[in-house]
Order: sequence, then C-alpha cells, then structure tokens
Amino acid sequence: MYVKEFDIRWSDLDANRHLANSAFINFMSHTRMGFLMENGFGQKELGKHNIGPVVFYEHVYYFKEIFAGKPVKVSLQLKGLSEDGKYFEFIHNFYDHKGRNFASCEMMGGWIDLKERKLIGLPSELFENLNSLSHTEDFRTLTKEDTRKFSKKPKDLID
Repeated sequence: MYVKEFDIRWSDLDANRHLANSAFINFMSHTRMGFLMENGFGQKELGKHNIGPVVFYEHVYYFKEIFAGKPVKVSLQLKGLSEDGKYFEFIHNFYDHKGRNFASCEMMGGWIDLKERKLIGLPSELFENLNSLSHTEDFRTLTKEDTRKFSKKPKDLID
C-alpha cells in the first residue's frame, strides 16, 4: 500500500485547533501526486500525452479529531478503474502516530485531454502504472454510469 507521512503545521489547523478540512484535502492530493509522479505520471510524461487528472468528487468521513504534535500517515489504494483507464476511484485512509484510522476518503476522477478538454483513456503504459497501485478488497471495473451514481447535475442561478 502506498503511504505518505505528514507533520501537522500550524497552518493545517482550523479555529478549533484540530486538523482543518483543507489540510485533509491537501494531504490527500499530495499523496496521490506522490504516487503518480513516482510511477510515470510526472509533468514531462503528462505533457508528452497532453493529459491531466481531474477530480469528480471527494467524500471525506471523519472519525476522530487530530491535533498538532504528532505525524500522521495517509494511504492510497485503487478502488476502481475503467477498462481504458479514463475513470479511477481512490481510497485514502488517515492514521495517527499509533496507526489508528481517524478519517477516510473516497475520491473519483478521470483524465482529460488538455487540448480537446474532453475525458480520455490512458495510454497503455500509464494504465499499467496506475493499475499497479494496491487494490482495495472491493476493487471493481468502473463504467461511465459509476461517475453518475449520485445523480448530481448543474443548476443555474435563477434571477
């Protein structure tokens, strides 16, 4: 399983002096990008293929408060991947210095062609690199329908 460790800084705390929501999001993003960069998804490689990652949603579940003073660890596992690599779903778990799970996050995203601004499947070598990430026990092959499971659609502001 891929894991990164973080020290909690003053800027990671909120008004209640515990780990802020924005810090959770930043730690997860840093963990994901760490794995991707270490596995062939650096700026040079993404530029070569003219692609970039996009986030569809992040659902964070908080179990316990965490305060400054001890490091935390954030894991990354692959929960789902479409056959062409266009869609992916990650699970992040947060652990305190004693290994206790204090939060979890389900995150879904995809890959976008930066010129066409449309979702695109991964080149085979990048697909294999992403698929090498540790899988969750409930790993599944994703379809476009999985990206719509919450039935959220944009609603324009009405004057």
